[in-house]
Amino acid sequence: MSPFPQTAATIRTAAAVTDQHGDVAQLHGVGVLFHEGRYYAWGEEKSAGALFTSVECYSTENFAVWRHEGTSLRREAAGDLGPQRIVERPKVLFNSATGYFVMFLHIDSPDYAEARLGFARSTSLIGPYEYLRSSRPLGNSSRDIGVYQETSGLGVLMSEDRENGLRLYRLAPDYLSVESVLSTTLKNDGSHGYESPALVRVDGLYYLFGSDLTGWNMNDNKFATASLEGPWSEWHDFAPSGSRTFDSQVSAIVPVLGSSSVSHVYIGDRWNQHDLYNSLPVILPISIGGGHASLSWRDEWWLD
Repeated sequence: MSPFPQTAATIRTAAAVTDQHGDVAQLHGVGVLFHEGRYYAWGEEKSAGALFTSVECYSTENFAVWRHEGTSLRREAAGDLGPQRIVERPKVLFNSATGYFVMFLHIDSPDYAEARLGFARSTSLIGPYEYLRSSRPLGNSSRDIGVYQETSGLGVLMSEDRENGLRLYRLAPDYLSVESVLSTTLKNDGSHGYESPALVRVDGLYYLFGSDLTGWNMNDNKFATASLEGPWSEWHDFAPSGSRTFDSQVSAIVPVLGSSSVSHVYIGDRWNQHDLYNSLPVILPISIGGGHASLSWRDEWWLD
């Protein structure tokens, strides 16, 4: 994945983010894609709490000022996107071979028993996206997801399957199905995989980030390193132990091309189970390199 250029502006960590209309930006479970000079972010609209209403698209040049671009995916009368459904973790990749932007989604029932991967696509980055279908990748349960794209165009899906682990899948060339499992990783004690996965590559080494399975409650998120095919290292804290990742759950790690080097931005969710609509994003710089990752608290900061 190519690093993204940036422009400077002050970012206030864990503050309410509003769009150009003054509305609370719905940057929940967000996925980020850089396109033609802007970062585009897709988030879960949470006015109905955990139940699906829509996927909203926002853009920014600097992670400080956000613009609402429109609704990318809407609730339907029935089916996967119908009332009383769970639709989470919208992530988008652009497939240059087909000309489609492909959206990946966690599709589920309110009791999280279905555990399916959803696909939607559009020739427009903002959408609207055409919802295609859901399935279990290679027959496996799929809950929290993340995506990654190599400069070669290879697409990678990360998918959490509880006690069976966090799997990395090779996507088909059109990104509309999975072809094979690249690797699988488990918590250090072997009990289960991590959820809310994010992946970046720095100097040829892959860094995989994830959160323990504690529902809406925060925990000390972890990272591991390897090649895509593994074997993955043990998992380590990347924020101070006991901080519960500054009361957040990782959603995206975004590479940014600064004036002199490539840096990375951490975007996490500070979930408020009783008011999901107003749950805060936590946006911080994260240091990644040499087999290490480190997240430190700052009240406010800016990219330089």
